[in-house]
Amino acid sequence: MYSEFDNTRRWLDTDGNPIQAHGGSIMAADGVFYWYGENKELTDGENGIWWNGVRCYSSLDLYNWKSEGIIIPADTTLSPTLAQTSQADRPHILFCKATGRFVCWIKIMEKDGTQDYTILSAKHLLGPYRLEKEHFRPLGFSGGDFDLAEDNGEACVFFEKVHSEMICARLTPDYLDVADWVSFLPRPCPPFVREAPAHFSRDGVHYLITSGTTGYFPNPSLLCMAERLFGAYTEIGDPHIGDASRTSFHSQISSVFKIPGREVWIALADRWLPDCMGIPYETVEKVFALAFSGRTAEALALKNTLNLPPENTSKAGYIWLPVTFENGEPQIRWYAKWKWEQTNA
Repeated sequence: MYSEFDNTRRWLDTDGNPIQAHGGSIMAADGVFYWYGENKELTDGENGIWWNGVRCYSSLDLYNWKSEGIIIPADTTLSPTLAQTSQADRPHILFCKATGRFVCWIKIMEKDGTQDYTILSAKHLLGPYRLEKEHFRPLGFSGGDFDLAEDNGEACVFFEKVHSEMICARLTPDYLDVADWVSFLPRPCPPFVREAPAHFSRDGVHYLITSGTTGYFPNPSLLCMAERLFGAYTEIGDPHIGDASRTSFHSQISSVFKIPGREVWIALADRWLPDCMGIPYETVEKVFALAFSGRTAEALALKNTLNLPPENTSKAGYIWLPVTFENGEPQIRWYAKWKWEQTNA
């Protein structure tokens, strides 16, 4: 049994198995917390398996998690886009009051380099899910990492328009399509393009934390703010205080969760490559900048000097840290171990 968050060791479920809920989020219902995300247990970086469905866990205290099994399987009978070899990422789920169904979006990286979404829905969070759409491109855009957010009956999807800017698009009432949209955070190319948006709010102010585009290698986060959910967000800076490595404490935020009834926010982050924590961010940034400027040979030569192991995300872990606020701005500090009960915004 765990009694605190421990960012120094691998997190196990109540059966003693490593938790597999990457790139995901937490939902709360009737006093129970549900944590869901990508199941990477078979992804060793060499066998061609990208994922093994969406796995969900339940908890009463946020420390100890019971596996509820795979709620969306890597099953080609449900959709070819969900095969184990499909590059399926970052599932996010919202409950749609208009239809009474849980709606799940999953990003799919297609073989031609474009990106789109598979959308499913279910009457219950734990499934079974049915296919609603596949190869969906909101507004006709190739869309990358995303987040779904809802506030006072209004819902939006934040996504990277590959590879140029961030889009905030209003969801239709059934959460299966988008209507009007705005763009912000324009960037020329990776690694400077922003991805992995994570939305949260406090006292009527809306926040968005994004990552740079350096694959599974971590980079500095960027915080943005807005006065309403649907709108363009203003850049603030990196919320990670004291992070000399410029790697968001060697992690990538997947979502920010507020504990219902408490002024406690938690930044959920993946440590995708725990075996590569010694690589300087400046080198990673240079590799990606060279690659996307067309200097492929130079990028490959520099990458080869790093002697990188396979990107074995089956080893990926988690970094959970409290989000506190200073003059209305979120801040994230490093704690090896901490308790949410002792945290105040």
